[in-house]
Amino acid sequence: MQLGLTVTNFGNKVGANIDFLRQVEDLGFEALWTAEAYGSDAVTPLAWIGAHLKRIKLGTSIMQVPARSPAMAAMTAATLDELSGGRFIMGIGPSGPQVSEGWHGVGYEKPLSRMREYIQIIRAIIKREGPVKLDGEFYQLPYKGPGSTGLGVPLKCILHPRKDMKIYVAGITPNGVRTAAELADGFFPVWTSPERFDVFKPALEEGFRRAGNGKTYGQFDMIQNVRVVVGEDVAACRDLIRPDLALVIGGMGARGKNFYNDHISKQGYEETARKVQDLYLDGKHKEAIAAVPDALIDDITLIGSPARIRDRAQAWKDTPVTMLNLSTSQPEALDVMAKAFL
Repeated sequence: MQLGLTVTNFGNKVGANIDFLRQVEDLGFEALWTAEAYGSDAVTPLAWIGAHLKRIKLGTSIMQVPARSPAMAAMTAATLDELSGGRFIMGIGPSGPQVSEGWHGVGYEKPLSRMREYIQIIRAIIKREGPVKLDGEFYQLPYKGPGSTGLGVPLKCILHPRKDMKIYVAGITPNGVRTAAELADGFFPVWTSPERFDVFKPALEEGFRRAGNGKTYGQFDMIQNVRVVVGEDVAACRDLIRPDLALVIGGMGARGKNFYNDHISKQGYEETARKVQDLYLDGKHKEAIAAVPDALIDDITLIGSPARIRDRAQAWKDTPVTMLNLSTSQPEALDVMAKAFL
């Protein structure tokens, strides 16, 4: 199993500890991953980091679909891949209605249908088999709708992108996972227990069938994001995780439209998901944090002493996950995981 590291910080400052990231590269980690919400973007930090590091791959998990046209996403990927010597991995995702509509001003209707056209255009640009044309529901190339001049012509990418560049898709809903399995080269599951990775199985296998090309688990990468905190005081480690879990379960969406809440529910924590969301959306954030149970944190993160983390990490070897993408700023966590997997 490969290891990756999430390097995105969603705070009010952008930073990249190059010495720390050199340690990640020297330990043999496969990739570094960035993301974006409504602050720093996912691509600029990768360009900065890629200029300082020489081997490690550079991935976005994710670039938001409503933030860029598919052609711009393909141009960005091709440019960074060229500059980095073929190290870029494109990860894209639909984001959510709050960010898509509230930040980018793009309607969130039919996000997976939009994703289908988005990937179709990106693949056509990368392959360079001819000028790109599409008469889709969301994208028309050339555009001929209201406001068009009629002067648009099909174009072919000037750059010659690497034709085997992979496209990964974020998704945890059944429809999102099914779409990823059908159209993409991999996906990014989050906040998942290795014992409950089966929650994805029906959607994955249906997506493979829809691909219609004999696609199987062996042709599909799964980049599992997991928080890692090393410390002898397990309770203190849990308390570092608890606020983030309360936020995603309770605050990352509205009632009835929170993908993370649904995902946690399906793993056997229905009552927890409901309670945390009710408290969080009622403004009772401290109570919501306190309502996140120890068992849930233990199930979906790697925390505690090095021995405890190594023991728990072994469970991931029995899943189809191809890369554990760590979220940690502790050098000792890197060492623990490298000794367990590399």
